[in-house]
Amino acid sequence: MSTSTTMWVSLPAEHRERLMRIAREVAFPAGTRIFEEGGHADRFWIVRTGTVGLDMHVPGRRPPVIETLGHGELVGWSWLFPPYLWQLGAEAQSPVRAHEFDALAVRMMCENDPALGATVGHWIGRVLAHRLHAARIRLLDLYAPYGSGAGAGG
Repeated sequence: MSTSTTMWVSLPAEHRERLMRIAREVAFPAGTRIFEEGGHADRFWIVRTGTVGLDMHVPGRRPPVIETLGHGELVGWSWLFPPYLWQLGAEAQSPVRAHEFDALAVRMMCENDPALGATVGHWIGRVLAHRLHAARIRLLDLYAPYGSGAGAGG
């Protein structure tokens, strides 16, 4: 689990508590598609137990898993940015229990409380940067010619 994606626990307690007031507990059996790339992003989750695989559509191939998320990690960031469409897909790799958040409610809370909005925006920005890097590395691992330098540049 990376520091950037577990930042949920480093959000100020007051902001985390406010968000938790609107959370609901959900469960996904192993193999459940949580969302599909290109679908409407209207919620997000914080994993309590289990693992979720994030995958990416690659024409002519099975979607590769870009990253596996576990306890305390954010599933879904596309809900924060118009046009609110999932940029990746997600599937429960094992039975998952999670806190689910309604995206519209959270966006409204952020709009009404600039400090909360800034904190959430920073958190999602860090997650997004991490996921972009993970996707790049994973796709290079899968599809780049041997020796092309997955570790090069940044």
